[in-house]
Amino acid sequence: MADPATSEITLALHHRVRRGIRHPHNWLQLGRYGLVGASGYVVNLIVFTLAVHAAGIDYQLAAVLAFLVSVLNNFWWNRHWTFGAHDGHVGFQGVRFFVVSAVAFGFSYLVLIALVEGAGTAKVLAQAISIIAATPLSFLGQKLWSFRR
Repeated sequence: MADPATSEITLALHHRVRRGIRHPHNWLQLGRYGLVGASGYVVNLIVFTLAVHAAGIDYQLAAVLAFLVSVLNNFWWNRHWTFGAHDGHVGFQGVRFFVVSAVAFGFSYLVLIALVEGAGTAKVLAQAISIIAATPLSFLGQKLWSFRR
């Protein structure tokens, strides 16, 4: 037998999602988030590639370095352009953004290692795939927690 409280939460979430997809503003935000994400994706892959191939850094450490550089890029653009959240406290939003990004990075890091070590995928290709795999998790966390109004 289903718990009535869980059923109410599920129903409320369903209505919120359904209502959200009807607003063009949400689709515009998703598009902007995608463009910012694409810039962060490029920054991440450039830093990762240079670290692994030019500097000879281990790919696992290179992934952390690339994450740190790209997360700064993405925070600035998402705060000011995607979510227009410049009226909130930058430190508070920054901590939230970093926590969500770190969770998404943890997921992408596991995917990266699984692809390189388990599947024998080339490191840069594995990094590219792992970032894409973590993007939906990151978007939902940033929209619903980091920059919520």
